[in-house]
Amino acid sequence: MALLRIGSRGSQLALWQAHHVKALLEARGHKVEIEIFKTTGDKIINVALAQVGTKGMFTKEIEEALAENHIDVAVHSLKDLPTELAPEFEIAAIPTREDARDAFCSQRYQSIETLPDQARVGTSSLRRQAQVRALRPDVKVHALRGNVDTRLGKLEAGEYDAIILAAAGLNRLGKKESVRQLMPPGLMCPAAGQGALAVEIRRGDQTVRHHIAFLDDRDARNAVTCERALLNKMGGGCQVPIGAFATTIEGRLHIEAVVARPDGTKILRDSGDGDDPVKLGETVGGTLLLRGGDAILQEVYAEKVVAPEQP
Repeated sequence: MALLRIGSRGSQLALWQAHHVKALLEARGHKVEIEIFKTTGDKIINVALAQVGTKGMFTKEIEEALAENHIDVAVHSLKDLPTELAPEFEIAAIPTREDARDAFCSQRYQSIETLPDQARVGTSSLRRQAQVRALRPDVKVHALRGNVDTRLGKLEAGEYDAIILAAAGLNRLGKKESVRQLMPPGLMCPAAGQGALAVEIRRGDQTVRHHIAFLDDRDARNAVTCERALLNKMGGGCQVPIGAFATTIEGRLHIEAVVARPDGTKILRDSGDGDDPVKLGETVGGTLLLRGGDAILQEVYAEKVVAPEQP
């Protein structure tokens, strides 16, 4: 069978994802190698991410290696991938999706509702910040950087009363001990694509596409296509306070979405049902823009407070 070279970031979670895909390919008889890349997002360690708005911060260097034929496949957290891919690439497979919800993690408190006044909540995501502040305007939201282990270590050290992380990353790494509440989309709407992986190849590479076609999950692809269509319609990337979660219910797609001011003082929600993932996402996204989402996003861009979404 073929030798397939996978490109990945070097974080613990990224490597779990790459090795997961590697194992599935090896089970089909392929020989697989993993190449590790340090992306722009990985290199920024002394600058607040809230001041950086570069698209593809966690994917650019891997895509460059893909374009130059140094690797055959790139494995990403799908929410890190810009909604508009460069024309030379395609998402050839979206494997079965993990839990897309956000997880409330704490040593002492069982839910966001039971936090005391002035509690310290850690997250670097504007989407999470906005929804936390809308739910609990009395708590103090503080920036939280680092990989999953670093963040959990800061929680355990008492630097925060609670932190918000993606349930998918915690599940994949087997680090669920601090999870106290899995937050439903109506309470904390996830990022578009959260919990899903993207297996990216060079557009038109029929051989590699054939080898990895079995990885593609129809329900996962329909859901994230809908979410990314909404994000694209709203002109947003993974750095803006927009949430979107789609799922198949009795054969039809249902999507819930949110856009909010980072300070939580205004939050807009909408939902919809349909059969065409792109049309449904664009329709709900357009409705949110008309209801005031456009003004919110203009404020965000004007203040330059975008921050990359993290696990």
